[in-house]
This record gives sequence, structure tokens and C-alpha cells, in this order.
Amino acid sequence: MIEDTNFEEFLETHDYELPQVGDIRKGIIVAVTQQGVIVDLGLKRDGIVPSTDLSKLEPEERAELRVNDEISIYVMNTEAPDSLQVSIYLAKMNQDWIEAEELMQTGDIFEGEVIGYNKGGAIVPYGRLRGFIPASHLAALTRGLNDRQRQQKLAKLRGQKIPLKVIEVDRHRRRLVFSQRDAQKEWDELQKGELLDRIQEGDVLHGRVSGLRDFGIFVDLGGVDGLVHISELAWHRIDHPREVVKVGDEVDVYVMKVDRDDQRISLSRKKMLPNPWDSIEQRYHMNQLVEGYITRIVDYGAFAEIEPGVEGLLHLSQLSRGQVENAGEVVKEGETHLLRVVSIEKDRQRIGLSLRQVSANEQIEWMSRKQAEAAAAAPAETSVAEDTAVADQVEEEATAVTPETEGAMDTAAMDVTEADFPVDMEMESADDLAEFAADAGTADAETFDEADDEPVAETESVIEETEPQEVVES
Repeated sequence: MIEDTNFEEFLETHDYELPQVGDIRKGIIVAVTQQGVIVDLGLKRDGIVPSTDLSKLEPEERAELRVNDEISIYVMNTEAPDSLQVSIYLAKMNQDWIEAEELMQTGDIFEGEVIGYNKGGAIVPYGRLRGFIPASHLAALTRGLNDRQRQQKLAKLRGQKIPLKVIEVDRHRRRLVFSQRDAQKEWDELQKGELLDRIQEGDVLHGRVSGLRDFGIFVDLGGVDGLVHISELAWHRIDHPREVVKVGDEVDVYVMKVDRDDQRISLSRKKMLPNPWDSIEQRYHMNQLVEGYITRIVDYGAFAEIEPGVEGLLHLSQLSRGQVENAGEVVKEGETHLLRVVSIEKDRQRIGLSLRQVSANEQIEWMSRKQAEAAAAAPAETSVAEDTAVADQVEEEATAVTPETEGAMDTAAMDVTEADFPVDMEMESADDLAEFAADAGTADAETFDEADDEPVAETESVIEETEPQEVVES
């Protein structure tokens, strides 16, 4: 006979309420066999989990089933006299419904993967449940799309993970509805904050160009946009970002600054590109003749671009033999001039250029070559004989030596570094060049004579005395 205390304990550990189909009960695994799992439910009858139910579980879930572990089961059938048919799979599915209801009440966001779609929207699993996103709650489906465009948008969503909120749960109708639109804005803010916390100055990130503006571009870094100012897009000067990128391009960017208070990220694209100044000494040397495109006129001279990303300074002292107070008197923005390299400072990213140190002969030869190139590029409207005659005439006029210019040309040939004159790129005839060369050559000869056959001081010293501290911007 069972003692009273033992009988009370026995009653406490056994629930004699008759189980009902649909009940969720706790039980202890007493055996795991190939035919199924036997669960002690604290009743007269044990619960039997059939192998067909176990096959619905994930392999890792089946591997976790061990004797003496406590599990939840769902009562499926109570008619057998010696056992109850129960399901672990349905118990887990019931837990998914419970968690979905909690998500709807809290308004929390979760990420779901789109596994399919139909005309009405997209299908996303939640645990063992299948939820539905109506088309009106998909951010990718905007108004005005035709059926084909809608299908294309839906097809692109397959396999993507998107942020979702639960907006409806109905177990009886087995209805679970999600919304991407309700979650997207809040999700973006959450992702932006997390990304801002991770990003550090000096990081190199990969992103996609999401927008173009006159002042730069916006790059999507995966939840947050960073700004690349127009000055950080390329090493050379550009007028608009569309010259180097377009919306949708994937780019690597360098993080220059992170402002977490204002949630702003400053980026640079040009730091990820080869810096033309790193190999400047391999391409240029002292006294080299180069073509320079005048980009800016400043108080102390003018800047000329000699290749994309490399600008040199034409100091006022290097524009003309005579005194020049305004560089605009000699050169104009948009003009191209033949110039001489007079200094190279790789570390400071500076190149000094000179117009005054280009001789008359060099200017004439350069101008003749430019005219010949322009003529070759232009459509042929005259015969070959006519072209030859014109070329001969230009050469004859350009090289003609008159009594007025003979002395000047000789002086220029003696010391090419002292032949200095302004060249107006709008001149169209060789006569204009010869006239300027004659005036400049005469001036040089007079200066040379007045100095008692001593050459004029080296121009580099003039640069050192007159050149401002900050003359070339990197």
C-alpha cells in the first residue's frame, strides 16, 4: 500500500486530466528508436512521435533529441487505448505562431528571405510557417507598373532578405501577413546607426553610386549613404560628377571623416586611384617643354594643367620679360600654351612653369605643328596640291628673316632661356607670330646689351623671391 505522502507526490507528478487534440504538453523523452520517439507525459499513456513527424524536422533538430530531455509536444490523436499520437513538429509550429503574435504586438522588425511570389505578392517563411507580403506592402512595387514590370520586380526579389513587420496573425485561418513598407524606414535608420558605429576613418569600403549632384555623388554603403565631394572624385579637375561616374556604378571609396552626431560620412574616390604625382619625376624633367591648358587666373599668376590631375603654376615673373601685374593680360582661361618646366617638387605636389623661357623658334615650330595637326584632322575640302601650297606658304612666312628680325632671332638662338614674349593663342597667321617674335627678340637683345654681355639672372631665383607659400593645390 502506498503511503499517504508518497501517494500525494505521485498525484502531483501525474496529470490525470484527459488530453485533448490540439493540446500542447511537456514531456520527457524515454526512448529514441527508428520507429519514433516515446515521450513520458505524466499520464497513464505515453506519447508516441511517429517517424513521419520526425522526418519533417531539420537534421540538426533530430540529432538533438536525447533520452531524459524535456520537449514540447502537440496532441494529435487520443483514440488509441495504450498510447497517444503526438507531434514535435506541430508543437514547434505552434511556438512559431506564438512568436509571430508577439512580434505583431511589439512591432519589432525581422529579416525574411523571399522564397517565391505570385500575382498578389511575395512569400516569406517564418520558422515553419509561410507568411505573405501583399504587393501593396512591397517597397519595390511602385504605382504605375504594368503586369510584366511587376513580375520582373517580384522575380528579382527571390532569394533576397528584406526587413519585415508582422501586421496580421490568424491561426484558425492559417493566415500570417507581413509588410516591408512599414519596416523599411525604421530598418534603414537602425542599419544606419549600426553601420555608423562600425565605420572608422581610414576604412576602405565598397558601395554603389545612388545619386549625382553638382557638388558630388552619394554612395550607398549598404544601409547608409556617404558623400564624395566633387573635389574627391578624381585627381583632375571636373565640372560635373557625370564626367567620371553614373548612377548604379560600383565604386571603392576611402572613409575620410565620420560625423556620428549628424550621421554624415565623407568619402574619397580619388584616394583609391593612382596619384599622378607619385610618378611625376618619371614623366617630367627640368627644362622640358610641355603643353599647358590655362585653368585659373589668380593674383600671383595662373595655373596650367599639363595632364589630368597635374597643374603647374605660371608665376607672374614667368609670364613675360616685362613687368606683369595681372596674368590675364598675357594668358586667358581656356587657352593652351607651350611652356617650360622650371621646377619640380614631388613631395609638395608642385610644378613651376614658364612662358618667358620658351624661345621664339620653339613657339613658331609648335604653332606650325598645331596648325598642321588641325588641318589633318579637318575634313579634306581642298586638293593635295592646294594643301601643299598653303603649307609651303605658312612655312615660308614663319621662317622669313627680315632686317628687323634678323638680330632678334640670332639673340634668341644664343640664349633660348631668355627669349620671352606673351603668346596669344587666338592668333591665326604666321605673320602675327613673326611680329611678336621680332618684338620679343629685340627686347631680349637690348636687355642683353645693357647687362654688359652678362646673362639675365636665373629665373629660379626669381621664383623663390616672389612665389607665394601656397601656390599649387593638390
